[in-house]
Amino acid sequence: PALFMENARKGSIVSRANSIGSTSASSVPNTDDEDSDYHQESYKESYKDQRRRAHTQAEQKRRDAIKKGYNDLQAIVPTCEQQDFSIGSQKLSKAIVLQKTIDYIQFLHKEKKKQEEEVSTLRKDVMALKIMKVNYEQIVKAHKDNPNEGKNQVSDEVKFNVFQGIMDSLFQSFNASVSVTSFQELSACVFSWIEEQCKPQTLRDVVIRVLHKVKSQLY
Repeated sequence: PALFMENARKGSIVSRANSIGSTSASSVPNTDDEDSDYHQESYKESYKDQRRRAHTQAEQKRRDAIKKGYNDLQAIVPTCEQQDFSIGSQKLSKAIVLQKTIDYIQFLHKEKKKQEEEVSTLRKDVMALKIMKVNYEQIVKAHKDNPNEGKNQVSDEVKFNVFQGIMDSLFQSFNASVSVTSFQELSACVFSWIEEQCKPQTLRDVVIRVLHKVKSQLY
């Protein structure tokens, strides 16, 4: 009995010790697992915040760039600076700024085309003047080489007769070919008459015929 009681006492002590150890262990926080979860959750939240912040900054930069672009357009396009009475003193909307910019670009394209046509016309005029200059230089040179050539010039009356004969011949063909019923018909007939009767070969024949006629009258 004594041995049995001693073993029972030891078993009770061990059981209580285990019970106390278990209770103590359960009361101590699991620092390894919980710290790991906490740091991981904090890292996830920090990464999300960083991505959100980066996205917000990128979006703000994009909006600032768009705003600056519209401000630059309003400063460059003259029509955006003019007061639009239809909207009063309100700020121009982006749609209006874009439309005014498109209209201004189209206007510049038309002006550019117009200026190119004017430049082409001026170049042709310059070329014609250069040709006339060369011709007049040749005439002046010919007069210098032949100073007595002017003594045999025809009179003004003869020149008028030649001119009158040429104009009379042209008027006869003009009167026979051109109708004056309406302005539209007149315009069409005039162009047709010019194409037919004012060809270089036709005019040459008219002048030669008139010159022969005037010569026969003089001699």
